[in-house]
Amino acid sequence: MHFLQNAFVAATMGAALAAAAPLEKRSCTFTSASAAKSGKSSCTTITLDVVEGETTFGYKEWKGPLISMSGTDITRSCTFTSASAAKSGKSSCTTITLDNIEVPAGETLDLTGLKKGTTVIFEGETTFGYKEWKGPLISMSGTDITVKQASGAKINCDGARWWDGKGSNGGKTKPKFFQAHKLDESSITGLKIYNTPVQGFSILADHLTITDVTIDNSAGTSKGHNTDAFDIGQSTYITIDGATVYNQDDCLAINSGEHITFTNGYCDGGHGLSIGSIGGRSDNTVNDVTISNSKVLNSQNGVRIKTIYGKTGTVENVKFEDITLSDISKYGIVVEQDYENGSPTGTPTNGVKVEDITFKKVTGSVKSSGTDIYILCGSGSCSNWTWSGVDVTGGKKSSKCKNVPSGASCSD
Repeated sequence: MHFLQNAFVAATMGAALAAAAPLEKRSCTFTSASAAKSGKSSCTTITLDVVEGETTFGYKEWKGPLISMSGTDITRSCTFTSASAAKSGKSSCTTITLDNIEVPAGETLDLTGLKKGTTVIFEGETTFGYKEWKGPLISMSGTDITVKQASGAKINCDGARWWDGKGSNGGKTKPKFFQAHKLDESSITGLKIYNTPVQGFSILADHLTITDVTIDNSAGTSKGHNTDAFDIGQSTYITIDGATVYNQDDCLAINSGEHITFTNGYCDGGHGLSIGSIGGRSDNTVNDVTISNSKVLNSQNGVRIKTIYGKTGTVENVKFEDITLSDISKYGIVVEQDYENGSPTGTPTNGVKVEDITFKKVTGSVKSSGTDIYILCGSGSCSNWTWSGVDVTGGKKSSKCKNVPSGASCSD
C-alpha cells in the first residue's frame, strides 16, 4: 500500500511536549517508524525520509490507523496554482504560496477566513481575466496574517482593459483590487501591483501594517480614473510605511478611523493625501492621524481635508508633517467644508468639526495656474490649528478663504 506520496511532514508535535518546558528548535530526520516514535518528543521539525519518495505500510488485518498524529500549532505548507484550489484548500494551510495564479474572469482570489498565523506568499505573476464587474479581484481576512511576495513577483491587474476615462462614475463596470476587511493584527509587505482597474486597497481592519508596497498605475495617465491607492474606513491602528504610488486619484483617503499613520510615502500623479470626504456615512469620525515624511508630485492636490455640506462629523488630532510638494496643479494645501454630490459649492457648513490640526513643514511648489493654499471653513468649525514652517509657493493666493482659524494663513 502506498500512502502520502512524496511525504514530507513538518510538524510541531505538541502532544508529547505539552507538559514539558519549551524546546529549542531541533530538526530530526527518521527513516523508520520505530525511530520516529521513540525520538519525536525531542524534535520541533520532523522529516520522514523514505525510499523513492514513498511512505509504505506492512500488511496485516487490523483496524489501524496507519498514521496517528496529535498536537497543537501543527504547520502545513501549501502551494496553489489556481484560484479555485486556493479557495478550497486555504483553511488547512499555515503557509500558502500562490504560484503564478491566473484568476478567472469575474472571480475573486478568495483568501478570506485564513487560519490564524497564516503566511501568504505571492510567487511569479498573478493575473486576472477580463469581465465587467465590481470585484474585488482579491479578498483576504484573518488574524495574524503575513502577506508578502517572492523575489521578482508581481500582481498584474492589466487595468487598461477597463480604463475608459470614467473610473467608477460610468462607462465600463470596473472591479476594485484588494479588499482587506477584517485583516486584523496582520502585515502586508513588499507587494508590487500594476494597473488596478479602479480603487486599490479597501481597508477596514484593526492593527494592519502595510510596508514597502508599490502601486504603479502610471500607464493610466490618459484613461485611468478613480484609481485610489489606499482607502481607509472604520479602522484602527493602521500603518502604511514606504508606499510608492503612481495613480490618478487619492494616494491616501481616510474616510473614518483612528490611530492611522502614513509615512515615508511617494505619491505621483494623483490627487494627493486626503482626509475625507467626511460626513453622511455610518461612521464620520477621524481621530489621531499622522501623515509625515512624504512626497507628493505632479498631483492635483498636495494635502487635503474635505467635508460634506450639511453633514456632521469630527476630524481631530490630524498632523501633516514634513510633506514636500512638487508641481501641484490645483491646491497645495486645501481644507474645504462645502462638498455636495462630490463637488464643491463654495458655501461651507459647520457640522463637521475640524479641530487640533497640525500643518508643520509642508513645503514645495504649485503650478502658476493653481492655488497655494485654500481654507474654506464653516463658522466656528475649524479651531486649534498649529501652523509652522509652511512654505507653499508658485501658485495664486486665494481671495476666497473663509473662517481661517487663528495661526493659519492663506497667504503663506
